[in-house]
Amino acid sequence: MQTASKAETGAAAGQRLHVVAAVIRNRQGNLLLSLRRPDQHQGGRWEFPGGKVEPGEKAQAALARELREELGITAEEMRPLIRIPHDYPDRRILLDVWEVLRWRGVPKGREGQRIRWVAEEELDFHPLPEANRPIVTACRLPARYLITPEPENPESFLNLLELALVQRDIRLVQLRARRLPLRELEALLPGVKACCQAHGARLLINRHLELAERYRLDGVHLAQEQLEMLSRRPLSSRQLVAASCHDARSLALASGLSLDFAVLSPVLATASHPDVEPLGWDTFEALVAKATLPVYALGGMNEALFPMARAHGAQGIAAIRGLWPGFHAT
Repeated sequence: MQTASKAETGAAAGQRLHVVAAVIRNRQGNLLLSLRRPDQHQGGRWEFPGGKVEPGEKAQAALARELREELGITAEEMRPLIRIPHDYPDRRILLDVWEVLRWRGVPKGREGQRIRWVAEEELDFHPLPEANRPIVTACRLPARYLITPEPENPESFLNLLELALVQRDIRLVQLRARRLPLRELEALLPGVKACCQAHGARLLINRHLELAERYRLDGVHLAQEQLEMLSRRPLSSRQLVAASCHDARSLALASGLSLDFAVLSPVLATASHPDVEPLGWDTFEALVAKATLPVYALGGMNEALFPMARAHGAQGIAAIRGLWPGFHAT
């Protein structure tokens, strides 16, 4: 991402520099990175291509222009992925990240920069600017986050879980079993883990940090009250740590602890919590805009609302009813 001296001067004076970046995948699923020149800010690091937004320019237009100038490609379809406010010691930026879904041309380093297609699992071996790290997380997270209903019958529960994974292409699951006795939960876990692994889905367990470690699950999903008790990020960096958030304070805590993602709710009215005032899309977007981690929208979500969620800054949608086959509230 190229930044002109005028823009850098403004950023140094305390203004937040608006920068756009592109997540571009080839047919093999590899991601395009470019290498910053040594004389640039964060020089010598790989980055997602893009550049600064000119005064009066819209982010989408700015990114299309930067991709033409830097890579010689024409973006034909893109959608927002994540917006990251980040403060370096010498400047404050707003990193506005978009997924480029279709483009024309063959990417080339038209400004003399090196470019490279990198497999998702190899991103950790490429030094990136600090502000780019949440982009890596967002790239690795799917658009749908399935939260299971309370398991009643283990056999039917596993059958419905497999159905959800197959029919809805689910790749991220939260096992939510608050009412299940610990012994029964531990008896159920191996089957849930095996089902998720068989279909390429990562499994998080609600609240139980010790079970996430003992059974080597993909991570844990913390309640807001658990989040508020933390002084540092739990689990290893190889596991995901997520949290439920309901306000600006909890989102700031999740961001400050470098959690992998958060779920913000309720966005819309829900049958399970009819007395809770929903945030609405405008408030959701305003809260997410200040977060530095991917955020899923929860509360009244279904497949049809995915574009709306993305347009308001969400990583995607999280749901029980909207993603679980034949779910009925109990």
